[in-house]
Amino acid sequence: MPPSSATGDTGRRPAARNGTKSDVNEPAQPATIRVFIALAPPDSAKEELAGELRPVYDTHPHLRWNRIEDWHITLAFLGEVPVATVPLLRGSLAGVAAAHRRPRLALRGGGEFDGRVLWTGVDGDLDALHALAADVRTTVRGCGVVSEYRPLRPHLTLARARRGDLSSASEIAAGLAGFTGRAWDAERLHLVGSNAGRSTGPIRYRDITAWPLGSGEHLDGASTPRSAAAAQEPASPSGGGNSGASANGPR
Repeated sequence: MPPSSATGDTGRRPAARNGTKSDVNEPAQPATIRVFIALAPPDSAKEELAGELRPVYDTHPHLRWNRIEDWHITLAFLGEVPVATVPLLRGSLAGVAAAHRRPRLALRGGGEFDGRVLWTGVDGDLDALHALAADVRTTVRGCGVVSEYRPLRPHLTLARARRGDLSSASEIAAGLAGFTGRAWDAERLHLVGSNAGRSTGPIRYRDITAWPLGSGEHLDGASTPRSAAAAQEPASPSGGGNSGASANGPR
């Protein structure tokens, strides 16, 4: 099973001494950040699917499995945006979350893209899910973020096979054909940042902000690290999970 993420970085910097700036040798902060907007299944839904996958974690350790805590359903993939745009997105998306009810969803079935990317599908109140995604995308465009448009086909990416392995994802997807998870309510809309393309290590995800759906409240700066072996989500099936709203590449 994929390991859980852990952090030990306190984020503290050494104090400046003798009038020397403490950050003189530190790299400049990037001017852009890679972000997407998503829903996340509750732990109970993740654990249920993880239990279904447990046997293949052992038989297919060579796959690049996404960490369970990183599983999400992408509504809009924004790519690299100016850091200065994030506060504008926060304020605008808070209103979107407040205006939409919580869709009742379930994880269901499985499939693959290009023989290499393994996913599970999303079932349930898809009308509400599509309405939320459409509002998110309209709001993002209103914030000046321009990205390629593709229809939302919800799915949740589980793993990626290595180049040349064109059978593992298909085999596992066939085994998921009869899987139907218990229904759950999507509780929050998440604005998520990642370090994709900035590091040779594992991709890290973190919630920048999360808002309860149907409420004006928000959880600002929720920074639980979320790492995965995925940078983008691919184009998805009709009923499958992590679809990018504007670019359905692996996420």
